[in-house]
Amino acid sequence: MTLPLPETPSAFANATWADIAPLYDELAAAPLLDDAEVERWLAEWSQLEELVGEAGTIAMIAYTGDTTDPGKEAAYLRFSTEIFPLVEAQQVRLSRRLLDLGFRRDDLDVTLREFRTDAQIFREENVPLLAALEEMSATYQKITGALTVAWDGEVRTIPQLQPLLKSPDRAVRERAFRARDEAYLAKRPELSDLFDGMLDTRSRVARNAGFASYEDFAFRAKHRFDYSPADCARFHRAVELTVVPAVERLHAARRARLQVPTLRPWDLGVDPDNAPALRPFDAVEQLVGSARQIFDRVDGELGAQFGEMAADGLLDLESRVGKAPGGYCTRLSHQRKPFIFMNAVGVPDDVTTLLHEAGHCFHAYAAADHPFIWQRGTGSEAAELASMTMELLAAPYLARPAGYYAPADVRRAWVEQLEDILTSLAHIASVDAFQSWIYTHAEGTDRDARDAAWLDIRARFERGVDWSGLEPLRAARWYRQLHIFEEPFYYIEYGIAQLGALQIWRNSLADAGAAIARYKAALALGGTRSLPDIYRAAGAELLFDAVPMAELVALVEAALLEREGPALPQ
Repeated sequence: MTLPLPETPSAFANATWADIAPLYDELAAAPLLDDAEVERWLAEWSQLEELVGEAGTIAMIAYTGDTTDPGKEAAYLRFSTEIFPLVEAQQVRLSRRLLDLGFRRDDLDVTLREFRTDAQIFREENVPLLAALEEMSATYQKITGALTVAWDGEVRTIPQLQPLLKSPDRAVRERAFRARDEAYLAKRPELSDLFDGMLDTRSRVARNAGFASYEDFAFRAKHRFDYSPADCARFHRAVELTVVPAVERLHAARRARLQVPTLRPWDLGVDPDNAPALRPFDAVEQLVGSARQIFDRVDGELGAQFGEMAADGLLDLESRVGKAPGGYCTRLSHQRKPFIFMNAVGVPDDVTTLLHEAGHCFHAYAAADHPFIWQRGTGSEAAELASMTMELLAAPYLARPAGYYAPADVRRAWVEQLEDILTSLAHIASVDAFQSWIYTHAEGTDRDARDAAWLDIRARFERGVDWSGLEPLRAARWYRQLHIFEEPFYYIEYGIAQLGALQIWRNSLADAGAAIARYKAALALGGTRSLPDIYRAAGAELLFDAVPMAELVALVEAALLEREGPALPQ
């Protein structure tokens, strides 16, 4: 390139599209007379994507860390609504040029297939619509990030209520449960207006691209080459047949142990014997320090990578007022390093979340050496396989002094983790089924019909819990699911990956070293192979049917009946 690329993303921190566009224009006009020139051109294009992408990622991290700061909000919105939609248009422009050349390279086959799909569905008139959707997503973050409740004279964030939901005092649990969901319910008019706008805009995007529904568009846009909406419906049915009865059995046992006439939703997080809630750590420093030791024991290379992240300030873990909810791992593409964001409050879920997000980090490290940015990332199904598998591979090492729990409490933490796997699969199926309903039924445009549909679907996948008199609060649950607002149809991936992770865990019970080696080898493939190939490399298969799902459910239930926690690998 005759126009020099900046050395660091900071050069783009305050850039406008007018500053960036000439760099893409030069790439679009560069001569490509032979494969050697194409290779150099791809490297320059990849480097530009790294720099611009990381600048936007840094702005996103800053905003989600403090949604109350107008300057951070403005910087985030500049990238998400002004720059990135136009970058996407340039990506399609350049990829079409590459495709027209007929260029081939074995480790870019998957990338070229994705480029071809993006070029087919791209429409210029959708650029401003996608920008508007990004702005709406930022609004959701702002609304939910600002939610607080008054508790005994203090102001608490929604995540800070989590420990109270595990209190042995049933009245405290109920109060915390109601406070959390009523906070969302109070925002129902505002959130419903926001979702109405999102739904209408997404429907327009799909129509412009020639699709009958946004569901059809989303499957293409997410590069779902290896499964279909029909396969997802099979997944829902398989969960209903195999997982839901298992969860119902768990609930029945919990009700009996708690000695309550019916199991209410605020009874689901407490220890079933009313033991004091587990407190794995008191400070974020403990959360990080123990995680480093745990990863060292899983695999020395992974431990060193996590230690590097801690030393480099690539962790933002504590909950605070104004911080966006949830957790994520993102990639700093130019540095080729990951970053973890979460809201830790000292509960076992925080440990699981950190293990999960660290799995994404290890994926980023493993794939970092591929030459082009497109080869270093994968679809969410493979990304979540990395994270969910790490939750299980790390489980044998949670005991102190290296881990989080006293030896006597490890079993309790393990049971909680296994139960969460089953309940999460049921939740995943309900969220995915709900999203499919919204985008394929005309009634999805009606906010009352949406709530009614959620209640119907939830009743299908969540049995054994007494929700009588709590229907508005039960409906409020979907307003807490940021994926439904911000990333429609991004949720079934968690279910697909959870089943893959259980298969890898099953392999590790016979030979932990071999299972971890295959796991790391699969992560190192990055985006250079198809989704089924990545799963096979890790020792798993894509599953959508009841018979193989039932085998994995039985494995989890058998582990729940054991007297001890997860065994240390031999």
